[in-house]
Amino acid sequence: MPIYNPALKPLNMSEIKRYSGLDQYADFPAHLLDQACTEAYILAQPQATWQIYDYDVSTSTIMGAEPLTLQAPKIINYLASSVQVVVIALTIGPKLETQVNEYFTSGEYTFGLLLDAAGTAAVEVAANQVCEFIKRQAALQGYLPLPRFSPGYGNWDITVQPLILKLANAHEINLIATESCMLLPRKSITAVIGLTANQNDSSVGYMYQDTTCPQCPQINCLARKE
Repeated sequence: MPIYNPALKPLNMSEIKRYSGLDQYADFPAHLLDQACTEAYILAQPQATWQIYDYDVSTSTIMGAEPLTLQAPKIINYLASSVQVVVIALTIGPKLETQVNEYFTSGEYTFGLLLDAAGTAAVEVAANQVCEFIKRQAALQGYLPLPRFSPGYGNWDITVQPLILKLANAHEINLIATESCMLLPRKSITAVIGLTANQNDSSVGYMYQDTTCPQCPQINCLARKE
C-alpha cells in the first residue's frame, strides 16, 4: 500500500479541552485553544500505511508473512465475523511533539499542554479520515468494515505493537516501537479493521459496543468517553 496522506479536518475544541483535562472549565480562554489548533495544523504531517490480510477465524490468526495469532478475548470477539483484516499504522510525525517539549522546557506549560492535546485530536481526526477511505474501498469489494480496534483497547496487550508495525509496513512512515512497546513518534496510532463479507451481520452492533470506552478498564484515561 502506498503512503496515504490524510488531510486534517477542523479540530474539535471540546475534544482538545477534554484531552487536556480542561473540559470542566467552561470559561477557558478560547484564543488559547485557537492557537493550539493553528499550531497543530502547521506542525502535523499525517501519514498512514496499511495492508490487508486474510484472517483465519478458526485459529484467530492474521495471515501475514509473520502470522499474528491473537490471544486477547476482546480482539478475538471483535474479529469473529471477519474474513480479512486491515492492519493500519498512522502518525502525524515528530514536529508537533518537538514543539510540545520545547514549551515544557521553557516553562510554557499551558501552551505545551494544549498543543499536546491538539496533537492527540489531530491523530484521531487523521485516523478517522483513513478509516473512511478504507470503508469506501472495502464497500466496492463487497465488504463491511468494522470500527477500528487498537492495541491497548480492552485487554489487547500493547506488546503486539512490533508485529503490528511490521504487518502495516510502518517503516515506510518512520513509525517504530520502543522496547516498552510505545510508539515513536508518540502522536501515532496502530489499529486493525475487520472486514466482514456479510452486509447484514447482526453482530456488528454488538461488536461495536464492545470496543467503546465503557468496556475499557482504563477508567482514568483523559480520552475516555462515557
